[in-house]
Amino acid sequence: MNVLPTENSSREKREIREEEERLRNKIRADHEKALEEAKEKLKKSREEIRAEIQTEKNKVAQDMKTKEKKPLPPVSIPKLIGISGGDPEDTDIRKKREKIKEMMKYAWDNYRLYGWGHNELRPIAKKGHSTNIFGSSQMGATIVDALDTLYIMGLHDEFRDGQKWIEDNLDFSVNSEVSVFEVNIRFIGGLLAAYYLSEEEIFKIKAVQLAEKLLPAFNTPTGIPWAMVNLKSGVGRNWGWASAGSSILAEFGTLHMEFVHLSYLTGDPVYYKKVMHIRKLLQKMDRPNGLYPNYLNPRTGRWGQYHTSVGGLGDSFYEYLLKAWLMSDKTDHEARRMYDDAIEAIEKHLIKKSRGGLTFIGEWKNGHLEKKMGHLACFAGGMFALGADGSRDKAGHYLELGAEIARTCHESYDRTALKLGPESFKFDGAVEAVAVRQAEKYYILRPEVIETYWYLWRFTHDPRYRQWGWEATLAIEKYCRVSGGFSGVKDVYSSTPAHDDVQQSFFLAETLKYLYLLFSGDDLLPLDHWVFNTEAHPLPVLHLANTTLSGNPAVR
Repeated sequence: MNVLPTENSSREKREIREEEERLRNKIRADHEKALEEAKEKLKKSREEIRAEIQTEKNKVAQDMKTKEKKPLPPVSIPKLIGISGGDPEDTDIRKKREKIKEMMKYAWDNYRLYGWGHNELRPIAKKGHSTNIFGSSQMGATIVDALDTLYIMGLHDEFRDGQKWIEDNLDFSVNSEVSVFEVNIRFIGGLLAAYYLSEEEIFKIKAVQLAEKLLPAFNTPTGIPWAMVNLKSGVGRNWGWASAGSSILAEFGTLHMEFVHLSYLTGDPVYYKKVMHIRKLLQKMDRPNGLYPNYLNPRTGRWGQYHTSVGGLGDSFYEYLLKAWLMSDKTDHEARRMYDDAIEAIEKHLIKKSRGGLTFIGEWKNGHLEKKMGHLACFAGGMFALGADGSRDKAGHYLELGAEIARTCHESYDRTALKLGPESFKFDGAVEAVAVRQAEKYYILRPEVIETYWYLWRFTHDPRYRQWGWEATLAIEKYCRVSGGFSGVKDVYSSTPAHDDVQQSFFLAETLKYLYLLFSGDDLLPLDHWVFNTEAHPLPVLHLANTTLSGNPAVR
C-alpha cells in the first residue's frame, strides 16, 4: 500500500512531539532528583559534606594515579657505568669537591624551605619565583632539574624528597603555555637522567606523559615546532619578538637527544620521526656561507633574518649534532657530517683572533661580523674538545681551538671586579673580553665557562682548568651566596654588586654539577658511556644493539 506524503509528514511530526515530551519528562525527573539530593545534602553537617567531597577527590586522584602508572613496555637499560664514585685521591681536591657539595646542599635546602614546588627560588625575598618559559603553573622546575645532581653527589635523602614531590604533585594537565625547548631540556632531560641513574619507573612515566603534551607543537605546515605550546589545549605559537614569526634554531634543534631516548624507552617511533624530519628539512635548505641562520619560519619553511650565532639562539643546535653522533655509539654519521660542515663554516666566518691574541666567536648579523661573544657561546670550547676525536684528521687542531676559547672565556672572568664573567663581552679596538653596555654586565649563575673547563680537564688534565674552576667557585661563594640560597649579580665590574634575587634552576642542574665533576675522578660519568644534554643531564650512549639509529625495528 502506498502512503501519501501528507500521512508521512504528520507521522514524523507526531514522533517529534513524542520525543520532545520524553525529553521534557526526563529533564523534569532529573531536576526533581537533583532537588531531592540537594535537600538531603542540606540536612548533612558541614563536616559530612567535606568528607564526601574529600572521598570523591581521593577517588579521582587514585584513578589518575592508576592511569599514570600504566606500565611502559619493558626495555633493557644499557649497562650503566660510573654513576657514583669519582672520589679524588688528592686531599686538597677532595676538600674542594666537598665544598661544592655543601653549596649544592645549601641551594637545595633553601629552595626546600622557601620555594618548594615553585619553579625557582627568590633567595633574598625567600619565596618562590617563575618566568614565562614555565607558563603560569608551579611545576617544580628546580626539583626536576636538580635530581641527577643530587644523585651523583650522593645526596640520596634529598633525591628521595624530590622523587616524592614528583610522584604526588607533578601534573602536566594544566592550562599553561610553556617553552617547548626549556621544558624538553630541563624536565624531559631531567626526568630521563633521573630514571637512568635510579631506575625508578615514575621518572620514565612522567617524561613520556610530558612528551605527549609537547607533540602538538609540531603541528605546523613544515613540522618545525612552535616555540611555545599550551599543555592543556595543545595550541602553539612563537615568541612575539622572533624575526617574522619564526621558530629559533637552538630551540627546534635541541630536541634530538631526549626524543631519541623517548622512542628507545617506549618503542614508539613518533618522537624519533619528529626530530629526524627536522634534520631532513634543514639538510635540503640553502645555507648562506654554509652557516645556519637562527630563525626559520614554521609556516613557509624559509629562513628569517640572516643572523648566525654560536651563542644564544644558535648554540645548542650545533652541540646536538655532535651529541647525536656520540649518543648513537658513533653510528649516526649523518649527524657527524652536519656537525663537521657546520664548524668548518663557523671557523671560516665567525672565529677570529683579537689584537691581543684572544680567540673569540663573533656573530654574523646584517651582513657583517659583530665582534662580540656571549657567555652562552663559551660552551663551544668544551664542544670543540668533545668533537676533536673523529673530526676529519683535525683532532689536535680542535682540541687546541677549544683550549683557546677556554682561555678567552677565563679572561672575561678575570677582567672583572668579581672574577665572574659578564653576559657578553666585546673585542673592539682597545676593549677586549669586557662588557661595554650596562645591560650586558650581569652574571646569572651561568654554567657555560665551567662546562668548558670540565671538558678540557677531562681531555688534557691540565691543572689550569681546575685552578680556574676553583677561582669561579670562590667568586660564586663570595658574591652570589645570600641568606636564602644563591643569587645572580647585576654588575660583575662593581665590587659591591646588587643581586637579581633569582636562584636559577640551571645553577643546580649545571653549574654545581660541572664544578663537582671538575673535582672528581674520570670514572664518574665517563664520556665514552654518557652524553650530557644541554642542561647537563647525563643520558647513556645507546650502543649498537640498542640504538634507535641502527635500524631498531621499534623505530623503523
